[in-house]
Amino acid sequence: MDFQRAEKLFVENGLKYTKALHEKLTIYYNFLIEYNNKVNLTAITNEEEVWIKHFLDSIIIEKYVSVPENASVIDIGTGAGFPSVPLKLYRDDIRLTLLDSLNKRIVFLNELSTKLQINVATLNMRAEDAAKNQQFREKFDVAAARAVAAMPVLCEYCMGFVKVGGSFIAMKGTNEEFAASSDSLKTCLLYTSPSPRDLSTSRMPSSA
Repeated sequence: MDFQRAEKLFVENGLKYTKALHEKLTIYYNFLIEYNNKVNLTAITNEEEVWIKHFLDSIIIEKYVSVPENASVIDIGTGAGFPSVPLKLYRDDIRLTLLDSLNKRIVFLNELSTKLQINVATLNMRAEDAAKNQQFREKFDVAAARAVAAMPVLCEYCMGFVKVGGSFIAMKGTNEEFAASSDSLKTCLLYTSPSPRDLSTSRMPSSA
């Protein structure tokens, strides 16, 4: 996608867009499509759809959620790096950990981070196992996930990573049933933003 079209897309959604970001996203897109020929990373390969459904959809977090400066962020079931790698390109200050259970995706993410010249940590583990590991439990300011599982399961997977006072960002489709998650979220503030994808955040209660 050329710079002018991409800039218009982001600006119309209330986000700044620079040539430096465009160059990085173009590298991301080209490598994603190339690697997707040998490893199934995404069913979305049309250039415009990738920009909208992967890149914009990920970076839109910045518009609706206040991610602290230099926040530690873990992306649960990151797959091809969404939503957190585009967000890292937009907000280089965040300290990012990418978690996925499939090593072939981790290999892709390591190569991608080298091409994009970004500093990220990768973790090849199941979310439910990593959340019980004291090295990772309650160690992150923000946990993020996109379409990994139904909300009740997703809450169980992700909340264990979040520090007291931290946030869990769940990017879910408009048909997602939140009512079934009420027990998991009973101590959390939950809201849904008017973004291209329903984006819900839950905040761990601060200690009194």
